[in-house]
Amino acid sequence: MSDGPIRVAILMGSPNDLPVMQPSVDTLRELGVPCEARAISAHRTPERLHRYVEEAEARGVRVFICGAGGAAHLAGVTASLTLRPVLGVPIESSPLSGFDALLSTVQMPGGVPVATFGVGRSGAKNAALFAAEILALEDGEVAEALRKLRERQAAALPLEPLA
Repeated sequence: MSDGPIRVAILMGSPNDLPVMQPSVDTLRELGVPCEARAISAHRTPERLHRYVEEAEARGVRVFICGAGGAAHLAGVTASLTLRPVLGVPIESSPLSGFDALLSTVQMPGGVPVATFGVGRSGAKNAALFAAEILALEDGEVAEALRKLRERQAAALPLEPLA
């Protein structure tokens, strides 16, 4: 399952965003889902973004995860270029603690949807899990990997009272 074409593209506006988006990469790899992470700015490298989305679809990418801070247009611009699901992760990168990025990501105009997750690393992890759930609709191996992950998470919680 981990071999083969890239199934999920993880895009971020800057290489500085990788520490926040790393849980997306780690979670998908743990589930055996082929992914790649790229820094592509909707503002500074728009032509590169257009080209990347087109080429990624041709290579078999099924889902895009986009992390960006500030104006956070990466997810919205990506969604305007593809019919594939786009999952947005707002990143804290301004004095507004990511609230500006959250609003930019969640307030897409009707007709160009972006699924929006929480600000930061937990949002990045949940976006990866959601991407895997989308893939699991047609891939039994991904579904099984998700089931096992949920079992491990449940097993990690203590059964006895805490106090």
